[in-house]
Parts: sequence; C-alpha cells; structure tokens
Amino acid sequence: MIVKSTERKGNEATIVVEIDKELMESGVNKAYMKARKSIQIPGFRKGKAPRKMVEAMYGAHVFYEDGLEEIFPEIYDFAVAKQEGFKAIGRPSLTDMQISEENIVTLTLTTEVYPEVTLGQYKGLEVEKAEAAVSDEQVQAELDRMAQNVASTETVERPAQMGDTANINFEGFDNGVPFDGGKGENFDLKLGSGQFIPGFEEQVVGMTAGEEKDLNVTFPEDYQAELAGKAVVFHVKLNKVTVTNVPELDDEFAKDVSEFDTLDELKADIRAKALEQAQKQIQSAFEQAAVEKAAENTQVDMPKALVEAELDTQMERFAYQLQMSGYSMEQYAQMMGGDVNTMRSAFRPAAEKQAKISVTLEKIVEAEGLAVTDEEIEEEFRSLAEQYQLEVDKVKEMVPMDEITGSLTTRKAVKLIAESAVAVAPKAEEKTGETTEA
Repeated sequence: MIVKSTERKGNEATIVVEIDKELMESGVNKAYMKARKSIQIPGFRKGKAPRKMVEAMYGAHVFYEDGLEEIFPEIYDFAVAKQEGFKAIGRPSLTDMQISEENIVTLTLTTEVYPEVTLGQYKGLEVEKAEAAVSDEQVQAELDRMAQNVASTETVERPAQMGDTANINFEGFDNGVPFDGGKGENFDLKLGSGQFIPGFEEQVVGMTAGEEKDLNVTFPEDYQAELAGKAVVFHVKLNKVTVTNVPELDDEFAKDVSEFDTLDELKADIRAKALEQAQKQIQSAFEQAAVEKAAENTQVDMPKALVEAELDTQMERFAYQLQMSGYSMEQYAQMMGGDVNTMRSAFRPAAEKQAKISVTLEKIVEAEGLAVTDEEIEEEFRSLAEQYQLEVDKVKEMVPMDEITGSLTTRKAVKLIAESAVAVAPKAEEKTGETTEA
C-alpha cells in the first residue's frame, strides 16, 4: 500500500491510499469464497460457480466492496492508525474508490481525528471546599436507624392508629371500573408515612382486623395523566394491625448493638465515622470541582465522535443500573414521558462535559510526562482481582493493558490538579427578597 496524500482540516482528515494488487486480490478472493455458497447461476450447482463466471455475469468488480471489508483492518493499520500527527477516532468512512484499467484500487478515506487541545491554567486553581461537620441530628438519625433494625413487631387486637403498620388488601375503582396498578394484597402500609395518596391512610385509621371499607379519595393534579385529579374509590380490607417496639436508647441498647458499653461511646463512634465519610465526600467533590475548572480553561474543538462515544458509555452505565432495579431503558423512558432518544438528549450535556474533561486530563498526562511503573500496574491488577474475586491472570486476560495504564495516568493527572489547587471557603448564599424604595 502507498499513502498518496493526507490532509487535515480541523477535526477531520482525508487520506488517499493506493492498494497493492496482491492485497486487493486476497480480499476479493476471501469475499468470493464467503459468497459463493449462496450463488447459483445456470449450468452450475449452487455454490459451485467459478469466480470468473460470477464476475462475467455481475461485473468484474462485484466482490470489491466486500473484498475491501475483508482487508480493511490492514488498510486501517497502515493508512490511518500509523499516521503521524493525528489519531483517528472511530472507523473511517470510504468516500471514494477508483479502479484503474490496471485494476489498481485507490481509496479516499475520511475520518474524525483527535482534537488539538490547548491547556489553560490547571495548577494553583482556587476551588471551593466546605468544612466537614456532623450535626447532633445526624448522629440521632443513625441511632434511630440502628434502633429500627433491632425493633420487634407485635400484632395488636385494636383499631388501627397512626404509626401502626396496617396489612391490607385493596383495589381501586374509577366509576366502578378497576384501574391498572390499583390493586394489592397483603400490603404492609405504615400509617402516617404518606406512602399512599392523601386521604387514604387517614381513612384506614380506626379500622379493625377483618373489617372492609370503601375509601373515597382524589388523585393529585400532578399524578399520572390517566388518573390526575380523579375521584376514585378504593375497596380496602384490613388483615391485621402491627406495632413496632423500638428499644430505648440507653447504655443497654449500646451494649446490644455495638462493642461499646455506653451510649455516649456509641455516639462518639458514630460521629467519628460520619465525619470521616463526610471528609471523603468533600475531598472527592473538591477534586471533581478542580478537574472541571481545569477543563473549563481548556480550549478544544470537540469532535462529535468523542462526545458520542462518551454518551454511549453513560447510556450503557445507566441501562445497567436500571437493569439491576428490574427495568429496561425503554420502560424507564416511557415512565418519564419520553423515549430512548429523549433520554439520550438529556444525557448529552453531561457527556459533552465529561468528554472535555477526558481530553484535558490526557493532555495534562502528555504535558507533564506522567507515567506508571510496572509495580503500579501489577498493584492495579491485584486490586481489580480482589474487587471482582478473580485470579490476577484472569483479570489480565479480560482488561487490556492500555486501559490500565490510561486509568492510572488519568488518576495521576487528577491528583496533580487537586494537590496544587487552593481550597477556599464556599461563598455565602446570597439572600434574595423584595426591596421597597422609600
């Protein structure tokens, strides 16, 4: 192969390459061998037609496009991937193909290329950083959570009260007709939780086990369109009433739920752990804000392909999270009143922001000459193996080396930005309000 010319305009490059006859012939023959089993022409059994007969009937270059597909990895590696001065993004497009009388093939390939990145300030950035603090309310909330975890339940034979858990069967009717999603059996409803629409839980109060009752309620105006603002009837049967017995928060409670002998010691431990967690969250937010500020200072004309690739990654990640919750992307989009394209549009601004952060960090890695050692790479493989409970060698088979080195050098770039950043106190929120003139 011979690269006849290369031309770059902005984030797009055009490459003209001449394909060696022998290489082209190998690709064409591979394409013919794959296609011939489905080719049938008069005088030959299906799959037995000679290539020259097929070409005579359908054209001398009938297999050229498929032949190019066969040898495209070699064309890409020679004509695109190894070109100095730019890095192709995604798969190049074939924009022109010329075949000479001597059967020499000349291709014109167009590809998006990695952008030219001009860094702005990324060291010594002033970044807001809050002070870590844990309130008494937070400590109390954690104590209450721990108490709920060890609380016991008891069935009571009396009318239901606010704070009780009512186990109910229910079915909703709109003008006497059951509606979708309005039925449930053996549902545990904590009265006063606000879990059901306004007016429902209040009417369960006073019911006794075995009692059945029609509840008249009206759906809120901002409910789903089919039921918004509608007055409906729920037929409810109360199966049983249970109460939760929460232990008193004292020294005995502390002994039961922890290794501490007193409630004060338990509170101190809760506060210390919460403070450590808060500090980690604040530091993480500080680092992210510093990186975002560095990216804002970067000048780059972002290629569409990089944004689309980041968008694909974010959509795939979100789809996986939905799958863990039992939903598909399509189902979630419908619940949100749109479709997958609507979701993709919603994710686009975040993808554009993250793509710019990525090219900024890569440029910093290059500018600072950041590199990783063999020891750091091995430690990363061991960490991943421990995280996913796999053998190290298995992880090495699954995760490409360039992904590992890219991840590690990117982290070093983040660390460089964050460690040089200057923490400043968050600005006080401006109070807004109406003013009157005298």
